[in-house]
Amino acid sequence: MLYVNDGASPRQTIDPAARHGLSDAVWVDLLDPTDAERAAAERLTGLRVPSREDVAEIESSSRIYTEGDVLYLSMPYSYLGADGLSHVSPVGFVLARDHLLTLRFAVLPAFETYATQFSHAASGRTAGGRGGMAAFLGLAEAIVDRQADALEHVAAALDRLSKTTFRSEDGTRKRSVRRADRELRGILTQVGECGDALGNLRDGVVGLGRIVAYAQQTASDGRSPDQATRLATLRQDIASLNDYDQQLTAKVSFLLDAVLGFINIEQNNGVKVLTVVSVVGIPPTFVVGLYGMNFKNMPEYDWAYGYQYGWALILLSVVIPLVWFRVKGWI
Repeated sequence: MLYVNDGASPRQTIDPAARHGLSDAVWVDLLDPTDAERAAAERLTGLRVPSREDVAEIESSSRIYTEGDVLYLSMPYSYLGADGLSHVSPVGFVLARDHLLTLRFAVLPAFETYATQFSHAASGRTAGGRGGMAAFLGLAEAIVDRQADALEHVAAALDRLSKTTFRSEDGTRKRSVRRADRELRGILTQVGECGDALGNLRDGVVGLGRIVAYAQQTASDGRSPDQATRLATLRQDIASLNDYDQQLTAKVSFLLDAVLGFINIEQNNGVKVLTVVSVVGIPPTFVVGLYGMNFKNMPEYDWAYGYQYGWALILLSVVIPLVWFRVKGWI
């Protein structure tokens, strides 16, 4: 789709075959464009539209560069998909004096939110001025807000998982080994998903920080004092997001170690039970083997209560090791 936002009317969808329609456009937004839509955007704006392969490059020199007086910027954008998992999609920005052209390949909340701001400009809510830099700043601020919301969502999930992992079982019914193992494995999976989401968010925050810093250093012509202040504020906000992301990453590492430690404890408990059972089973096996020998001179065979005596000896050989393990604190 080829969208146009001029800041004075609702966003419009442009027909790729149109010969005009972008003369007043401030922000041209291409959503997973076809070749015809890319060609139309280039024809109507005079700006080169990079390909998906271009904006997906990971080298810094390929993500931020200048052609003439036009800035070409790209970054990975992290978002939650319909499956509830974190996904990453490349996003490109072509920043000129009078226009901002964006290239994306997924429906991203920040873009939809900022498009609504443009559509409400006529009713008194402006998009922060006109021109490519104003549009870029507004969109970058919307992305920062969304990334902050995503980090808060991950932080809430980690807090919930932390309380579940370290909950006290005093006064509650003890969990079965199978249930405890299932719960711990479920927590481990969720912590892993949080770690994956944080990794994607970190890539997006770092990428956004680079392009904002580059825009601040490069696009100085025609920049108002207000825009300079907003750029500086954006860099501070991005730095705070990066710090918060590092804090959450450390919490993910801590939770992973804790959950793996609890899983090891559960496994050790299982091994301990098997060890106790095997040790406790040795004495009765000896007793049964002893009296299973069919020798004539075994006096217990002629006793009136020899059978009961044998059972008592077997049970006693089981109880004594159990009491010993209990006294030593091994069970």
